[in-house]
Amino acid sequence: MAPPIAYGYIYVMKLNKHDTPPVRPRALRPDLKIGFVLLDKFTLAAFATFIDAIRLAADRGGRSRKIHCSWSILGDSTVRASCGLEVVPNEPMDRPERFDYIAVCGGNGFEEPQTARKCAGFLQEAAAKGVRLIGVCSGSFALAEAGLLDGYRVCVHWNVLQSFTESYPAIKASSDQLFIDAGERITCAGSMGGADLALSLIRRHCSPEKAQQAARHMMLQSGRPGDFPQPHFLCDLEHTADTVVRRAALLMEQSLNEFRPIAWFAGRAGVSVRQLERRFKATLGLSPAAFFRRLRLDYAAFLLRQTDLPVLEIAIDAGFVDGTHMTREFKRRFLETPSEYRATGYVGKPAAEAPPSGP
Repeated sequence: MAPPIAYGYIYVMKLNKHDTPPVRPRALRPDLKIGFVLLDKFTLAAFATFIDAIRLAADRGGRSRKIHCSWSILGDSTVRASCGLEVVPNEPMDRPERFDYIAVCGGNGFEEPQTARKCAGFLQEAAAKGVRLIGVCSGSFALAEAGLLDGYRVCVHWNVLQSFTESYPAIKASSDQLFIDAGERITCAGSMGGADLALSLIRRHCSPEKAQQAARHMMLQSGRPGDFPQPHFLCDLEHTADTVVRRAALLMEQSLNEFRPIAWFAGRAGVSVRQLERRFKATLGLSPAAFFRRLRLDYAAFLLRQTDLPVLEIAIDAGFVDGTHMTREFKRRFLETPSEYRATGYVGKPAAEAPPSGP
């Protein structure tokens, strides 16, 4: 018999004419198999970063052969992302036991329960057969709607935390980290956190080397751990009954990088400035201006901890007029200048809220 020739990981024997043919080897199963269910108006970034990390770990050189990982998009009709891009599923939504995980990717359609109900039966079948389920972005709404998150702590994007807790008050939801891996259920905040979750799964099922291979292709240093904090700064308003205050506070968090007058938030919340002032002070003990300033300062503190950006750039990004303006307000809240806060290892503690000294 002639010596074997190596093709990747499989050895093929060249036979002489008198050799007995060997038994055909069983096809190798990928280490990680994921089926994706895309909901209407799904967020493209969360899905794309997740599936591309899996693809890049599956083969060498980004050639997309499904050797170490495999992936399928499940469904029977075209699905449109929130950006308008359309995706055509390549396999029917059936036989969930084919996969290690079923990942449900949501987006802007989370307030339309009928979208989630279309896949509820399939998800319930997957859970009954022991297939682990992943909620990506607002895909967690679909899992909750199907009754599959009862008893689990759930991670959601800070932008939909209020909506999730209002829709499913019995489920403990948080937005203080990128994803929560509870074994049979994994929930991910979405956006770029999709890549972090995918790299975590690759590391577990394939190898750390495969995870690093995918990260390098994606121009990432490595995957962030699940408990890495989401960059949001809204205080816990779960027990705040005033929906006007909660809506205005959420709008403020969504506007951290620009200064908006309080009249703008009042208008969006459907009340006058005077009414908003009264409601904030009654509910939170702060004026709307002081609350908004505190959010922007906490955002600045986060950037000082997590980045090497210059103070001036952080000031502009946090909606302040200039570095001097932010430094003055920062010292009032943290009892240190931004430079001191960064140099001393962030030991500054927030001081009592001082009266506003301007926008």
